Amino acid sequence: MTEYAKPIKRRKINSDAAWGYAFIAAALLIFVMFTAYPVVSALIISFQEYKPLGSKFIGFDNYTETFKDSLFWKAAVNTIIYTLLTVPVSLFLSFAVSVLILPFKKRMQTAFKAVYYLPAVASGVALSVVWLWIYDPMPEGIFNKITAFFGMGTHNWLGSSTYAMFSLVLMAWLSSHGTSIIIYLAALLGIDGSYYEAAELDGANFFQKLWYIVVPCLKPTTLFLLVTGVIGSFQVFQNAYLMTGGGPDNATTMVGLLIFNNAFKYFEFGKAAAQSLILAAIIAGISVIQFKFLGKDVEY
Repeated sequence: MTEYAKPIKRRKINSDAAWGYAFIAAALLIFVMFTAYPVVSALIISFQEYKPLGSKFIGFDNYTETFKDSLFWKAAVNTIIYTLLTVPVSLFLSFAVSVLILPFKKRMQTAFKAVYYLPAVASGVALSVVWLWIYDPMPEGIFNKITAFFGMGTHNWLGSSTYAMFSLVLMAWLSSHGTSIIIYLAALLGIDGSYYEAAELDGANFFQKLWYIVVPCLKPTTLFLLVTGVIGSFQVFQNAYLMTGGGPDNATTMVGLLIFNNAFKYFEFGKAAAQSLILAAIIAGISVIQFKFLGKDVEY
């Protein structure tokens, strides 16, 4: 008996599904144009001696040259030092400010959030100009007046290899916490009040409630801010470029600034592309390690 193939039933796309696919297509097109294509292009260029008219394939030479470059390792060390000094302190300050804001009424909380978030809205160039004014090396400079008042003398804060990195770190400590404060405050407001009531019945004081209730409940938020903070600090460019230009004696040259210089100052696009991919691999590896060791008991 002859068997006939069953006709394939084709699904009809209704209007709602068509709009959904259209919106997905728009987002996918933007992702391909501005994320996927640049990454793939950087990967291809990293294996080339790139020239606008006729590039030459050189294999892994750009990667080999990068790993042999002492300036790259110095920039990597500078970036690690900057990250270790800024991220933990920034998280602590953001958490402390959020806890201090929490007891206020909603309207006052909103006012504080607006004040702390304002620097994030302002231009980074404008903020750097203000900090350049603060770090004026003359005795009349604001920071020099403060240090002189406490008997620490005056210094060329951005022009000295001894103080340049500290100056960038201090700038990070005292600015750009608005986003973290808002996220921490939202997480604090999400903690069930019954936890505090139970703790008060057991006679817990402020610091005990902070350590045994607030800190565990904020673990997911802290992990998120830690991961994003490390990613941001490893990609730091603007502060070093505008404040010190990487100097003096490359004391503040970060990997991001080195990549920029190789690409747009020395026109070594292949080497810059290789270094950017190495940096991306390092960031990805550190993020995986953070999630593996710090996200074990974190529930989302």
